[in-house]
Parts: sequence; structure tokens; C-alpha cells
Amino acid sequence: MSKKISVPANINEIKDLRAGDIVYVSGLLLTARDAAHKRLIDQLDRGERLPIDLENQALYYTGPCPAPPGRPIGSCGPTTSSRMDTYTPRLLDLGLKLMIGKGQRSPAVIESMVKNGAVYLAATGGAGALIARSVIEASIIAYEDLGPEAIHRLTVKDMPLIVAIDSRGNSLYK
Repeated sequence: MSKKISVPANINEIKDLRAGDIVYVSGLLLTARDAAHKRLIDQLDRGERLPIDLENQALYYTGPCPAPPGRPIGSCGPTTSSRMDTYTPRLLDLGLKLMIGKGQRSPAVIESMVKNGAVYLAATGGAGALIARSVIEASIIAYEDLGPEAIHRLTVKDMPLIVAIDSRGNSLYK
């Protein structure tokens, strides 16, 4: 089934998603890879406020390439999501509702997704240039010193994704 959803996430839209659904995501989402995840957790460990609000938010695991002339962003394909698994349950507890990447997730992440009503969306690996066509605006909002691994805010329209793991723990990988 094909559905359109918006981000930040609408909880009712999230609950209705099922593993295998094709979704077209529009709205504001954030990017974050390994280095940004580590920094977020380090800040939490020090009792500091995060530079981003994760409530009902989507994190896309990508490190965008520089924007070519006339485009808001360069190629922005997904990175392997399991590299974020150590950090993810804690971020889900802070209200994160959507994760976008590629590859399987750990049992601990899936358990935390079910507990927090979150969904994991798969982007097609190797399709970074195609995915970039869905990006209308892009700006760095935190950790600029990390270069491509900085946290970016992306405005997207109809980003094509697949529900890989739904909020009930059903997985396309099984």
C-alpha cells in the first residue's frame, strides 16, 4: 500500500503504517550519523540540553554531499542504520518517531520502537541522487564542525521510502 505522511510525525499516521508500505514523506526532518549521535548522547550524559528537539521527529541517517549549483543539497543516500543502534533507544525515549536508513536494526532498537511507537523507514541504498530530488531546502543546524556528519534540517517533498519495521515490531527483514 502507498501512503503519504508528514514530518514531524503525526502519531496516528505512524500507528497506521505497516511493514511493506511504500510511503512518501514530506515536511521537516533532521539528518544525523554516527558522530552526531555520539555527541547527542554525550550531551545527555553531561545533563546538557540537546541542540535539537526530537519530539515526533524523523532522523535520516545520511551525510549529504555538497550541493551542486542550483540545488539545495548534493547526493544524500542512506547510511547503514545499525551503526546508530547503540544510541537509538535513548533517542526514542526522547520522542523520536521515525528513523530513515538502510539495513537491519538490533533487537534492542526494535523493542524500543515498539515501546515508543516508532517506525523505521528504509531508503534505497545507491539512490542518493534520486533521493536528493525530494529535498527542497537544506541547512546545518548543529555540529557544523562535523562537516557532512553535521545535523542538517531538510525540507522534503514526497521522499520515497518503505516501512521496513513498523511500530508493532513487524519487519521486512524477517
